Amino acid sequence: MTSPNQIADPEIKLYEARKSVHPQRIDGNFRRLKWAIMIVTLAIYYITPWIRWDRGPYAPNQAVLVDLANRRFYMFGIEIWPHEFYYVAGMLVMAGIGLFLVTTAVGRAWCGYACPQTVWTDLFQHVDRFVDGDRNARMRMDKAPWTASKTAKRLFKWSIYLFIAFWTGGAWIMYFADAPTLTVDFWTGQAAFVAYATVAVLTATTFIFGGFMREQVCIYMCPWPRIQAAMMDEKSLQVTYKDWRGETRASVKKAESNPGEFGDCIDCNQCVAVCPTGIDIREGPQIGCITCALCIDACDRVMEQVGRPRGLIDYITADDAEAERAGEKTPPAWKNLVRVRIFIYFGVWAAIGLAMLFALGNRTRLDLAVQHDRNPVYVQLSNGDIRNTYTAKIRNMENRPREIDIAIDGLPGATVWEGGTTRPQAQTNLRVRVSPDSVARIQLFIVAPEAGAERDEFTMTVQGVDDEAPTDTEALFFERPKG
Repeated sequence: MTSPNQIADPEIKLYEARKSVHPQRIDGNFRRLKWAIMIVTLAIYYITPWIRWDRGPYAPNQAVLVDLANRRFYMFGIEIWPHEFYYVAGMLVMAGIGLFLVTTAVGRAWCGYACPQTVWTDLFQHVDRFVDGDRNARMRMDKAPWTASKTAKRLFKWSIYLFIAFWTGGAWIMYFADAPTLTVDFWTGQAAFVAYATVAVLTATTFIFGGFMREQVCIYMCPWPRIQAAMMDEKSLQVTYKDWRGETRASVKKAESNPGEFGDCIDCNQCVAVCPTGIDIREGPQIGCITCALCIDACDRVMEQVGRPRGLIDYITADDAEAERAGEKTPPAWKNLVRVRIFIYFGVWAAIGLAMLFALGNRTRLDLAVQHDRNPVYVQLSNGDIRNTYTAKIRNMENRPREIDIAIDGLPGATVWEGGTTRPQAQTNLRVRVSPDSVARIQLFIVAPEAGAERDEFTMTVQGVDDEAPTDTEALFFERPKG
């Protein structure tokens, strides 16, 4: 047990200084998969704001746009209004359940391949190799004194970091305004201050997190690895070192001179050298393992070179690992994906997605909200009729102007007209024009005979002139003097 005096001793270090991680270049199936995912995800991120999508003359033509000024979210043919935020919530829930599904099936594959921190860290590590060389050259460069050559290389490399980080922040703001227009405004100094501030913050965070902190973000800052541990079970695929086969370690020469005494691991440390977080997978499961499986590529290559079976480090479940340890035959890896827990996650995920698609396909593009003006509640006209005033908000969610008919039903003898216009002799409905993709606020006067109950319920209906049936109704009350 450590005493208080020992803790106070300045010679005792409670925290170890970070050791720079310099992953070695490797080729293999998992490395090629990482290349493919990195290229696809970066292409989607940088290119998407520039894709055009024709929505007609009254709507923006950017395929994916978060229009904060007009409170709209566009994604290709889908347009989400503020009152439809539940669609966004549904997509977030689907993303969360999708992560649960992936983690349950294949472990921390999200962390290893598609997490933004992983993708940009991988990109920056390739920049390291381009400028400084592979692992050994970079390690020598780190230990070398700060000469003019080292300073020049560092400045050159950090300039590339900064360029990537700047375009990362710049691409982000393109999702919130028309990309070509904002680009011109940005470089001519006419963009809003928030655009410059956002780019500055994202440039700094990308530069620091991807260029310098790297694996520390995954190990110390990100809460997701801790959450994932609770989602994985003995049937989840994960990167595993088969210690029963690899131990005891010995060099090839020593193992050949003592057959049967040592395991397959020749202690070459290639699995450690290629790891982007610098861990030793042979020490067992640990939070620093992001399941990128590059150690599998490295180990398989070494096993081929020394004439031993591949798979010393493998993608395998805990159950299959125990079966293999006992000498039993293990099923193909894909069979671990056919189990109840995965079906439940997938079923919930698919059900939410199908429900959202159904709702999108059947939603109305016309919406009505009516509020009774309470001051005064009613007005009695000179002929004895009673007038109530209402404020109607008609939402036209189509990208074209529309003629809308407003009708009242259930109030015998009533007439309706728009505020600011002359009262008609007899009119049970009203036609108004609503601009595209907008909400029209209209004051409505409704007059009914004095005879009747103190409070009559009626309905107000809106219908587009070119619609086959009414699309929205609102139940209201008509107030008269108390008898």
